[in-house]
Parts: sequence; C-alpha cells; structure tokens
Amino acid sequence: MRSEKIVLVTGATGNVGRNVVGQLRREGARVRALVRNPQSAGLPREVEVLRGDLSLPASLDSAVKGIDTAFLLWRLPTADTASEVVKRLADHARCVVFLSSSAIRDDVEQQTGIVAKVHADIEHFIEDSAREWTFLRPDGFATNALWWWGEQIRRSDVVRWPYGAAAIAPIHEKDIAAVAVRALRDNGHQGKRYLLSGPESLTLAEQVKIIGAAVGRPLRFEDISPEAARPKMHAVMPEEIVDVLLSVLARLTAVPAPLTTVVKEITGAKPHTFREWVVDHAADFRKLSISR
Repeated sequence: MRSEKIVLVTGATGNVGRNVVGQLRREGARVRALVRNPQSAGLPREVEVLRGDLSLPASLDSAVKGIDTAFLLWRLPTADTASEVVKRLADHARCVVFLSSSAIRDDVEQQTGIVAKVHADIEHFIEDSAREWTFLRPDGFATNALWWWGEQIRRSDVVRWPYGAAAIAPIHEKDIAAVAVRALRDNGHQGKRYLLSGPESLTLAEQVKIIGAAVGRPLRFEDISPEAARPKMHAVMPEEIVDVLLSVLARLTAVPAPLTTVVKEITGAKPHTFREWVVDHAADFRKLSISR
C-alpha cells in the first residue's frame, strides 16, 4: 500500500467518483479531488479539493502536481480535449485507471457507436502516454434505472419503456469503485482491461418490479415500441445515445449481457445485488438527484 502518496480522482462528486474517494479515505490514502465547484463538492474535509474542468486541460495543472496515481472518469460527449488531459495525467501519474465502457469491441479497428468511440479513443491516448494503466469496462450501471425511469416512477406506477425482456447484469457503483481502488492502490493490474458486471442477470421488467418492492409501491412495466419510446428517451439523453441504447437493448432481448466474476476476484467481496442497490437508492427515486 502507498498511503503516503497522492491519488487524484476526477469526477469526484458523481456516484462512482464519490465512492472511489470514500473508499480510498477509509484505507488511509491521500486523496485529491478534481471538481468544477469546490464550494458545493460536499467531500470529506480530509480530501484536498481542487477546481478543474476536463474540457479545459490547463485547469488541471495544479491538480496533477505530485500525484502517484489517477482515476479518470470522462463525462464529456466527445474526446476533443482528452489527449491533452491524458498527457497531463501521464506526465505526473505513475498509473492511470480509466472508467471506460463495455461498448468497446476489441475485435474491430473502428468503433461505430459514439459511446464506444469516445472511450476507445481515450483508451488509445492512455496506452500511448501512460507508464501504467488499467481500464474498467462496466457492462450496465445500476444507476441507469434512475436515469431512465426516475421521472416516470415519481409521477406514476407505470414505467413505459421498450424491450422489457432485455437482460442486463446491473452493477452497483460501490463495486466499480472497489475495483478502481484496488487498481489504484495495488500491483498486478497494469495493462488489464476488466469487464465488470453485477452478480445477476435481470430483465428490465424484473428491475422495475424490484424497484417497486423497495419503494413500497407496486410498479408495472409497460412495453412500448422503440418509436413510441424515443420522445421519453430523448428527454433524459442525447439522440445519439438513444440510437445506441435502442440497438443494445434489442440485442439483449436475444442474448443477455455477460456475467463476470471480476469484482469478487479483485476485491474478495461478493458484488452487490440490484436489490441492494435499490435499497441504497430508494429515496433517490423521489428526489431524483443523480450524476455519474
């Protein structure tokens, strides 16, 4: 362990980043958090909080000084500034751990979907620049349930969405963070691409039923056509993401998302079930405040 060295965490106020910060602090690590607004960050006082914006690479210059490892989470819709950001990280950090995407296909030269392309481009920048790196590729965030259905659940007992039979293995952000912490703190993860999943495969309709049980209201999933769903989906995500998601969900009705054992293998703990995630977030389906 290297508790005396500084770990930089980007995206430190989102669901994954905040858990990375918290878990690092519980292990006694020195944590530096990069945030857009330090005054509203709400992070532990032991954490060094610095202002920075990944869309403005020069704003990272103070944050990267003296760091040992860095956790990179990319929220921007393009990779336009990523090469400059990665260079700044790689010039100072011994290792970069990147929260990537399972949408990437390693068997093709050019990625087609926007999510895969952005994350693959950043992976390539890191491979070219960083001394050591680890890529985390979660297959399905449990927090998507809030992103997709939160507003509907707040307003009614019916979730109208396409492809209710699509089967996903939702992963709790705590488990993504736990793997990230091990990659940031331990040896043996260099050059690895980890596909992460939750412990169980659940259809979208099953997920809605579990949410209903946790919030104390019977919820019903109503399958609607992709065409009818587009306006609802556009309300919570960009059009290009809607196109990708509809394609993925259609595929998952025939071939469920893969289950992996990576979380337990790396952390030594069983990954959280979707039901446990819902219990943790039951109140969020009412106040609807979420960021990744």
